[in-house]
Amino acid sequence: MTSTVPDTTSPAWRLRLTNGRNVLALGGDWIAQSGHIPEFPDKGLLDNKQEGALAFDTGDLGRWDSGLIAFLWDVKRAAAVAGLPLDGSTLPESARKLLGLLPAEIGEPGLSRSRGFRPFNWLGGKTLGMFAEIGVVSELLATTVNGGLRAVVAKAMIRGVDLFDNVRAAGPSALIIVSVVNFLIGAILAFVGAVQLRRFAADIFVANLVGLALVREMAAVMTAIVMAGRTGGAYAARIATMRGNEEIDALEVVGIPISDYLILPSVLALVFTMPLLYLYGCLVGMLGGFVVSISMLNITSLGFLHQTLDAIPFDQFVFGFTKTIAFAIMIGLTSCRIGLQAGRSAADVGTAATRAVVIGIVGVIAMDAVFAVLADVVGI
Repeated sequence: MTSTVPDTTSPAWRLRLTNGRNVLALGGDWIAQSGHIPEFPDKGLLDNKQEGALAFDTGDLGRWDSGLIAFLWDVKRAAAVAGLPLDGSTLPESARKLLGLLPAEIGEPGLSRSRGFRPFNWLGGKTLGMFAEIGVVSELLATTVNGGLRAVVAKAMIRGVDLFDNVRAAGPSALIIVSVVNFLIGAILAFVGAVQLRRFAADIFVANLVGLALVREMAAVMTAIVMAGRTGGAYAARIATMRGNEEIDALEVVGIPISDYLILPSVLALVFTMPLLYLYGCLVGMLGGFVVSISMLNITSLGFLHQTLDAIPFDQFVFGFTKTIAFAIMIGLTSCRIGLQAGRSAADVGTAATRAVVIGIVGVIAMDAVFAVLADVVGI
């Protein structure tokens, strides 16, 4: 039983009987890319079955690659059908090791059992996953804080140009959308307050409503939501793209810490810019409330200004300023974390950006609720 041999370099095999045992002689170059790798019949050893193991003669074997391994696997399965053991001692050592990793039989794939809905298992898995993710983000926060402290003494691997680019993208580039959102929020608060307070001849207290609501809650929350949708999504998409282009792998190979090079500039940029944007949002929101109040109510400009200053104590600014810093850290860390755990396809980049926006907005609202409870406990 012999395969067709076109020339001396083509792969060839011959099954012969030597000293009462089957010997498979191999010759030529067994290169898979050549497209000339022969096949061994599934029942090729049944008709010439002899006692003893099937041996190999590789004296005429030339160059080989995975094409030889594929052929030897066919031989191994045919020997299993015929009940013959294999004696691969004469095979090249690497080929013998690879052949040993391959099974003699290909098992039938098992049918997947349909798993019913088990709510407690699902809830437990989600809970464990949530706590594990909180642990990872907490570790990322500790690493970022450590990097920030090392940056103070110039021992962190952070470039000033990266920090400046992130600050410019998170701060000045966001002024327009922050202005529009907070101006409209202030105008809406003034309009709603004017409609209700006018019934009680308490028009002047619209300034109290607008100023206190903006400084304590709305300016901080709306600015954070805008930054979560604008900057947080951009961070996640950028890092996910770097993951897909294997740029992060390259940074890890050369020993550059990802926390110092990517995460620290992003978080510091938000920490530097969001408190300033919050103060700017308060000012613009009060301007929106002022415009509506002057146009709808019998309030003078000086009256609105004095009433606003009297209604807002300094501790309210401190409270809003502190909340904004916490929002900035949360948005920066979660967005970078989502980008780092994204897949490598183009669709994963969009998924990471969407997740960062959703988690950022929900996180801002949840943290604001926590701050509201703490403020009530402290008495602010």
